[in-house]
Amino acid sequence: MSTLEPQPERQPEMTAGSDQAVEILLVEDNPNDVQLTLHALNRSRLTNRIQVVRDGAEALEFLFATGAYAHREGSDSPKVVLLDLKLPRVDGMEVLREIRADPRTKTIPVVVLTSSREERDIAQTYGLGANSYIVKPVDFEQFAEAVRQLGLYWVLLNQRAPANDLESFPSGIPGRGGVRR
Repeated sequence: MSTLEPQPERQPEMTAGSDQAVEILLVEDNPNDVQLTLHALNRSRLTNRIQVVRDGAEALEFLFATGAYAHREGSDSPKVVLLDLKLPRVDGMEVLREIRADPRTKTIPVVVLTSSREERDIAQTYGLGANSYIVKPVDFEQFAEAVRQLGLYWVLLNQRAPANDLESFPSGIPGRGGVRR
């Protein structure tokens, strides 16, 4: 287990006014991929409420309203998290693991958007509860179209489970009796 090196304090980066609920949390350390994703979302006119975080530790601070995001309303979750795997400080797998382990965040859709085509990464992310695994296309037009479709589905069409409502059902799923452990 490695110790985290102290990191310089970062100011939160958001593409819209802080009084609005975030629809997309983009967790990406590569500035070029951030710009391409933001450009593709803007070009598709899907949303202007995007929070960009540059590493896994910052993503967890945002989601759990700690650190630089302690002022944020913790119950105000994004509609979707776009998560890269290869991140500094805390990697994407650990971010996904912590999202799924906490009742406040376990129902947030997580789309892994990464350059890794490794079968092990794909299997592990689905095993940890990722909703989708998308390999970043190299061509900008293909990338823009992939991001547009992601936004259309996850932000506009998908109906999220109400927060914590799954806890009220014995098996966690409406219509299923009994608890399976």
